[in-house]
Amino acid sequence: MRGKRVAWGGGQGDGVVVFTERTGLPLSVGISDTNLHDSQALKPLVRGIPPIRSRRGPRRRRPAKLHADKGYDYDDLRRWLRKRGTRHRIARKGIESSTRLGRHRWTIERAMSWLTGCRRLHRRYERKAEHFLPFTAIVCSLICYRRLTK
Repeated sequence: MRGKRVAWGGGQGDGVVVFTERTGLPLSVGISDTNLHDSQALKPLVRGIPPIRSRRGPRRRRPAKLHADKGYDYDDLRRWLRKRGTRHRIARKGIESSTRLGRHRWTIERAMSWLTGCRRLHRRYERKAEHFLPFTAIVCSLICYRRLTK
């Protein structure tokens, strides 16, 4: 599972936060203020991931592993993920470069391009975030449907 936030509007307004699975399918999507730090959006999005049906064994209630960049390098987040039973691979500030995570980052970039490829999400026309969030959910379901039919 990987996460990324993209802000539209040049520093003011909203940003879209997306958590994807390994192949780039969006698992959880949210809208946050551009002034909000990335780390504050992590907990609600991880809680919002639905149970995943498995071909073998019981349903997975939570993700097994999380890849994130330096924006999520906080001890309380690491403790919270450990307590939930999620292994994490978060680049440490000042110690390691985020280039090792770059090989996983392209899936997020691709998912964000799928989201912004939709004309309704390319530019936000709705004033309220409550009106904009359902459009992101519809686009994510369309992305999943397209991948399912391939």
